[in-house]
Amino acid sequence: MEQDSLTIHGDGISATVVGQGAELVSLRDAEGTEFLWQAGPEWRRHSPVLFPIVGRLKGDQLRHQGRAYPMTQHGFARDKPFAWAARDPRSCTLVLTDDADTRTHYPFAFRLAVTYTLDRHQLGVTFDISNTGEEPLPASIGAHPAFNWPLLPGLAKSDYQLTFADAEPAPIRRLKDGLLLKAPRPTPVQGNILALSERLFDEDAVILDRPASTSVRYAAERGPAIEMEWQGFQELGVWSKPGGAPFLCIEPWHGIASPADFDGDFVDKPGLMLIPPGAQRVLSYQIQLL
Repeated sequence: MEQDSLTIHGDGISATVVGQGAELVSLRDAEGTEFLWQAGPEWRRHSPVLFPIVGRLKGDQLRHQGRAYPMTQHGFARDKPFAWAARDPRSCTLVLTDDADTRTHYPFAFRLAVTYTLDRHQLGVTFDISNTGEEPLPASIGAHPAFNWPLLPGLAKSDYQLTFADAEPAPIRRLKDGLLLKAPRPTPVQGNILALSERLFDEDAVILDRPASTSVRYAAERGPAIEMEWQGFQELGVWSKPGGAPFLCIEPWHGIASPADFDGDFVDKPGLMLIPPGAQRVLSYQIQLL
């Protein structure tokens, strides 16, 4: 049987990726400190790839040209085996293409390649989506890495904050039953600082649907820290499980859950990419360990 996991190494950093879902399952520094949530009982994932949707569709159905296709929250990629396209000591690429099963949920031809690359203290992740069909490809994609919260045992969750590169005065969006509420909410970000607490997630994710920043730092006054930067994404979700769990997700997205009142054809859903036949879209993000 082909090896279904790979650990890659950089200078002061290592990462483990599995073929199932092309999921990152470990991210450690040179001292062996684990930064990534280890899929405990509160949430059984580490860093799923969200494709071809982000969030939920109304009724968990994708509607296209008069037909309805079952589509669960965040799409099917996170639960599909990817093929290993390339592996070397510092990087790997995994690929998912449409097949008979995906077409029962998503009637479009595609190729999704996910590449992980390590550099000095930094992991780079690239999503490359190709339209291999003959009609426009409607798609969303998102990252969903979950980091330990706190990063340093013994610190309180409330010791941590997110510091955005720029001020974030715009209203945020919230969800109800996984669907996007119509009315924006006042932002909890003060200037460029989002103070973290469990109560922040009582109403599910904090969604910046028009962030000014393309990077954010997750840190306390001491101990390990993380800086994330992203390219090509439109939205940012920040999430932890309502009621409390020892992880924090920082999620660059291109796409968003369906508005609660949207029940139209999938190609008309707000926030989608529409990739022309034969074209591709490349999006990327980086995690730097500090």
